[in-house]
Amino acid sequence: MVEEEARRRVVVEVCNARNLMPKDGQGTASAYAVVDFDGQRRRTATRPRDLNPQWGECLEFLVHDPDAMCAETLELNLYNDKKAIAAAGGGGGGSGRRGGTFLGKVKVAGTSFAKAGDEVLVYYPLEKRSVFSQIKGEIGLKIWFVDEPPPPPPAAQADGKADAAADKKEATEGGKEEKEKAPAAAAAAEEKKPETAAPAEEKKAEEAKNEEKKTEADKKEEKNDKKKTPEKGKKDGEKPKEDGKAKEETKKEVAPAPPSPSKVPPPSPSKMELAAAGVAGDLEIRPQSAAERSMAASAGNASYDLVDRVPYLFVRLLKAKHHGGGDRQPLYAQLSIGTHTVKTRAATAAGEWDQVFAFHKDSLTATSLDVTVHEEAKKPAAEGEPTPPDANLGYVSFDLHEVPKRSPPDSALAPQWYTLDGHSNDGTAACDVMLAVWVGTQVDEAFQEAWQSDSGGYLVHTRSKAYLSPKLWYLRLSVIQAQDLRLPAPPDAKAKPMGPAFPELYVKAQLGAQVFKTGRVALGSAAAGTSNPSWNEDLLFVAAEPFDPFLTVVVEDIFSGQPVGQARVLLSTVHRRSDDRVEPPSRWLNLCGDEARPYAGRVHVRVCLEGGYHVLDEAANVASDVRAASKQLSKPPVGMLEVGVRGATNLVPMKIAKDGASGSTDAYVVLKYGPKWARTRTILDQFNPRWNEQYAWDVFDPCTVLTIAVFDNVRYKNADASGDAGKLPKDARIGKLRIRLSTLDTNRVYVNTFALTAVHPVGVRKMGELELAIRFTCPSWLTLMQAYGSPLLPRMHYVKPLGPAQQDVLRHTAMRIVSGRLSRSEPPLGPEVVQYMLDTDTHAWSMRRSKANWFRVVGCLSHVATAVKWAHRVRTWTHPPTTVLVHALLVAVVLCPEMILPTVCLYLFLVLLWRYRARPREPTGMDPRLSHVDSVSPDELDEEFDGLPSGRPADVVRMRYDRLRAVAGRAQTLLGDVAAQGERVEALLSWRDPRATAVFAVVCLLAALVLYAVPFKVLLLGMGFYYLRHPRFRGDMPSAGFNFFRRLPSNSDRVL
Repeated sequence: MVEEEARRRVVVEVCNARNLMPKDGQGTASAYAVVDFDGQRRRTATRPRDLNPQWGECLEFLVHDPDAMCAETLELNLYNDKKAIAAAGGGGGGSGRRGGTFLGKVKVAGTSFAKAGDEVLVYYPLEKRSVFSQIKGEIGLKIWFVDEPPPPPPAAQADGKADAAADKKEATEGGKEEKEKAPAAAAAAEEKKPETAAPAEEKKAEEAKNEEKKTEADKKEEKNDKKKTPEKGKKDGEKPKEDGKAKEETKKEVAPAPPSPSKVPPPSPSKMELAAAGVAGDLEIRPQSAAERSMAASAGNASYDLVDRVPYLFVRLLKAKHHGGGDRQPLYAQLSIGTHTVKTRAATAAGEWDQVFAFHKDSLTATSLDVTVHEEAKKPAAEGEPTPPDANLGYVSFDLHEVPKRSPPDSALAPQWYTLDGHSNDGTAACDVMLAVWVGTQVDEAFQEAWQSDSGGYLVHTRSKAYLSPKLWYLRLSVIQAQDLRLPAPPDAKAKPMGPAFPELYVKAQLGAQVFKTGRVALGSAAAGTSNPSWNEDLLFVAAEPFDPFLTVVVEDIFSGQPVGQARVLLSTVHRRSDDRVEPPSRWLNLCGDEARPYAGRVHVRVCLEGGYHVLDEAANVASDVRAASKQLSKPPVGMLEVGVRGATNLVPMKIAKDGASGSTDAYVVLKYGPKWARTRTILDQFNPRWNEQYAWDVFDPCTVLTIAVFDNVRYKNADASGDAGKLPKDARIGKLRIRLSTLDTNRVYVNTFALTAVHPVGVRKMGELELAIRFTCPSWLTLMQAYGSPLLPRMHYVKPLGPAQQDVLRHTAMRIVSGRLSRSEPPLGPEVVQYMLDTDTHAWSMRRSKANWFRVVGCLSHVATAVKWAHRVRTWTHPPTTVLVHALLVAVVLCPEMILPTVCLYLFLVLLWRYRARPREPTGMDPRLSHVDSVSPDELDEEFDGLPSGRPADVVRMRYDRLRAVAGRAQTLLGDVAAQGERVEALLSWRDPRATAVFAVVCLLAALVLYAVPFKVLLLGMGFYYLRHPRFRGDMPSAGFNFFRRLPSNSDRVL
């Protein structure tokens, strides 16, 4: 019986448009929208002569394949209807696609569609069709999808033959219903066709309808024959075999239906009719963009092409079969190959194991594999008696040279039964085992869940896993005012004998572990029982899906030291918005007090989930994802990032033995880009581990950063011993590196080795090298360049920006939420790993980082200093030919000023062209020299790793404080010098020094007279020649103007 699946519909509500471009020559436009999705086309009515049209129309589309909906793209084109004036605003005329002047288009990815009930109004800016299009404005859309439940299955029949007949009847009736619905749906689609369709196409469509009706009538007759055959067999009392023969004969008699153009998913009725009419090429749109098709092809054909394919010997033990009778004990199997010996879990007498074992082929020291089946011995009846050994039921041996090879996409090797040898003295078979042996690679689908010889077997903490960060939202609580407050009883007069005091109220809100408070509001009068304080403050929280159930709002009174009342807001009922154009609805919350005050008043608030922001959980300069939280604002990816973790070399020992003579390292790699985290498996006791694992991410912005870190696994041994995840030791850091995607060439594979350097409290060490293969795939260069012109963060960050201090608090809150969620995964990603990857200590004080930032500023200003030194050398005639050429250049610039900007631009172009040869050809990792880790002292490192509050002795803290005071004193002096220069300029204009200001006023008057009389070009030439005069005509002392400026007063003498 064919079960009918649930159907999905996508609904697009075209609400309105704003500020459209006039296109009708009269300063207006008659706009209508054409929407294409999944091979279907719908259009709205025309709104004549309106640059801000309002539609409010809902257009429905049938989704052929719900699983592939995320890969589809909805395209909306806006046109100006040229026939709208003649039709008197009818809006029904006009062609479907090219019937008018283009007003703009919008493309919405299928991943941004919301479920029914979660849709919000989103305004999309209209895009250009080409570079020369004149487009402006935006259009407001609501897009959601609805899943219709499948029809209930028919009631089960008691008789088996009746069930078969009912199944055949249901299948036949289902075909009839589909054929009856097809002409109706096709007729509806035909009504929505453009009125300007060709007559020949209409004629073909009518012929196609007649053919479908004939086919439908023939199938109705065949259906009646199908119904009669099983009923007749049932009445005559035929046997089950004869009934089956009758069914086969009926199937043969039925003529096969004409083949469908697409079996999965089935085409919609409108699409079938369009295909029959021969006009499908004009109305069908592509389901995927070029970028998506290219990335899909790359992902499907080039899997694991950045790493080496490592051979593994796979052994799959399914079950065992015991031939003897009687009471049997559980069975287990033992695999022996060279130095490797491993056992399966004990199973029942049936021996159901279904376990896979993967042995690294390079570590095999034997040429044969032995599989032995044992039966556990019975426990002795009395305590103290010796336990007999387990019974050996036999073994089966395999020659490794004869083991077949398999590589995907080949199907899995089918297990076979093998009779065990060496099991019985009389030669009778005692046991059979079902297993399969093959040679594969890490690409094999059985590898991830298999027992792995190089990563500790079945240890959970050594497995490779992918993690997803929780989806984060900003929750905004706007506290407006409170009414009808019933304050708690004031404290006893003996406790506070300060006289009458007016109560001070504030609102405290709590979401999980986050607590924020508003400012205090002092009531102007001690009204008996009723007060209406007003706050008008916003409190911002970080909420993670799945959300906490409630947001608690409490009004507290400082005077009495007791809460006035509290209320709860269910987060599932909170409004979600994607921009600031729509204000969230406000609500009144009833406050619940103590038993004496069950109703303590009410508070007026406005609560919403801000989907237009991106919640930063990492430092902004190393962000890997800048998309908005709302799904409706997401855009399709511009490319794909693939990273192959090949291996590491020369890792230092991280676990030192007690005798200090030896050590070991159990290394694994963590990669983070966007919300996706990837963790490789742990290679145990290897200083040169080879992982050869490959991961991929969708790239939505090229100016983002990939973070990779290597850790030493310390948890797996202690997890097996204690089992308490809260008391596990922390994994040790080996090194970290970051790669900015904008520094990579597209469609190129980089295979590089990066040095791993770690900063520890005891010093800085080179921990080894990490070998990576990286490829950034981007099929559309134009799409990539458009991303450079778009804002880095979503629109809400610029419309309603958050303060730096508020952003810092919210970022650390988001870090704690992500760290807490990932630490509860299996295997857990420890908090120390997440915090190291997210750089939680970026804003902590560090003398080393301060030096690094200072020298970065000096490095940026070094080019200015070089230009000043070059000008000084020219001015002092250090190299006379250069000075003469500068004189000639000065004359040319003064006489031809229109050539200044073109010459500067040409010079910059030539400089960039010259430096192209010296461009970085490989991605760069961490720079120890830029980080100033070579010149850092041990005390500065210890201070960097000291937490807040400090845990060091008092004398050490005093010494560091004195050092910090010395550094801050130099910075204070520098700031004072900069402020003095600005104050001297102000003093020149404020008559603070009357003689200096009078001299400056006279100089300004004389300068004005000279500038009026002397041509500007002559003045420039004179000033240039005077500046470049020969040292023979220049004195050794500073100029008069410089001395005059230095003598001006500043406010430094007025500071206490």
